Amino acid sequence: MQQQYRIRKNGHFRFVYRKGKHVSGKFFRLHYVKARRVQVGFSVSRQVGKAVTRNLVKRRLRACFRALIPRLQAGGYVITANPEAANASFQDLMDQLVVSARKAGALKPNP
Repeated sequence: MQQQYRIRKNGHFRFVYRKGKHVSGKFFRLHYVKARRVQVGFSVSRQVGKAVTRNLVKRRLRACFRALIPRLQAGGYVITANPEAANASFQDLMDQLVVSARKAGALKPNP
């Protein structure tokens, strides 16, 4: 994912957690706050699994989010993975991301 779309600093994560709202799902929780541009950060704790599993989950979530960027409204997004995400397929994660973004009102209206 391109650098311009990433949230990397701890302060930015905290800002989204404190000031934003969230939508929970089976595989992850989507935190979001309005902003000037689309930015995303990922949080995958040790509860999800060992390093190999956590990295796999992050790679899948990044790929899902990358595909959704053109449809998203400007905002800061933080995706916090649940332990169930370790056993989820790419398609399951993608489906939930679309549903969560729709619940959050983060998808652009269709032209």
